[in-house]
Amino acid sequence: MTLEETLKTAPRILIEAHLKPVIGTRIQPTGFPDLGAAVYRAPQGEGGNVETLLVESPQSMANRLEAVCWDDADEDLVPELKGLPYVSVTLHGITDETSTTSSLLEFHRLNSPYIMNGSRNGDGTFADELRAELGLGLVSGKKTAKGKGKSAPAEEEAGGGKERNEVAGVVNLRKLASVCFKYDPNSLVHGIFLEKIAGRLRHPRALSAFIEARHVESADSGGVKFDRVMPSPKVAGVSAKEGYGNVPFHRAEYTARTISAFFSLDLVQIRGYGLPEAATRLLQVLSLWKIRRFLESNMRLRTACELELDESAGGIQVQRPDGFALPSTEELTKELAKLIAACKSSFAEPATTVLDWNMPTTGKE
Repeated sequence: MTLEETLKTAPRILIEAHLKPVIGTRIQPTGFPDLGAAVYRAPQGEGGNVETLLVESPQSMANRLEAVCWDDADEDLVPELKGLPYVSVTLHGITDETSTTSSLLEFHRLNSPYIMNGSRNGDGTFADELRAELGLGLVSGKKTAKGKGKSAPAEEEAGGGKERNEVAGVVNLRKLASVCFKYDPNSLVHGIFLEKIAGRLRHPRALSAFIEARHVESADSGGVKFDRVMPSPKVAGVSAKEGYGNVPFHRAEYTARTISAFFSLDLVQIRGYGLPEAATRLLQVLSLWKIRRFLESNMRLRTACELELDESAGGIQVQRPDGFALPSTEELTKELAKLIAACKSSFAEPATTVLDWNMPTTGKE
């Protein structure tokens, strides 16, 4: 099945990439607060279960797939993606020098508070611009405070848990897709939730991925933070809490018989955005390009977890649709260049939307 046939007719693309450690046999998995490594029994065959480890979570993989688009040295898109729109924010009031962030670097993408509360030339916020483009209005009012019999202002909290005001208007998710494509197409690949405007404005991830290891065994080790100046800090009235003294520590790593990265690209969802044909194809090809670029990167997930493709175990294997092969990076890059040029009229002008964000003042001396 050709690339064009697949993108037009297939419901999804499923890919499994077989990986191995670059050196040695141990891997360091992602860790979660109050949990540590995610180890579980996964079904295999009839009635069988194998010890399985989540090496990299879907939310972390979304960030890593976005990272392949960014050149840290130039603080801009990689050359292959030049012309693709995104939002850049200059941050004022945090340090003596101004610093920047962008929709490609922020964990919440366009919904970042630095973007939503950013403005062009101090004239309104970017959230106000998006609300107008989405055809939504604001209805001022009060909400009843949970668990209380009185009303409280529906103020926007720092975590974005509440809407500032009631949002009036029918939510048109195709319009949302068009607006997101205008300012940051990547947000439609990895998911968007504009709850700072309205809790109904969301699209799930079209491209989802995770890395899993099977038949795992723990490889526990340890070490010590050695203080050659003051190994016994109590004599000076200080302790390890301040960073003094010899401090032993435990280190948990794992070995695995197999390690695989799994990618799921929902082509039906992307076609459902209702975008022009070139825009739809751009999102699909961009997703495949991200997968290729990630698998060809150094895949250094953590200090003790650097992976590479294991060709002897099968390398990159397309599970669905039958007969489809993941195109080469060169082929996808050439296609992307054509599509970026074809979609220019659907992008913001200029393609990089530049905003300013100022540190809020507390009103106190």
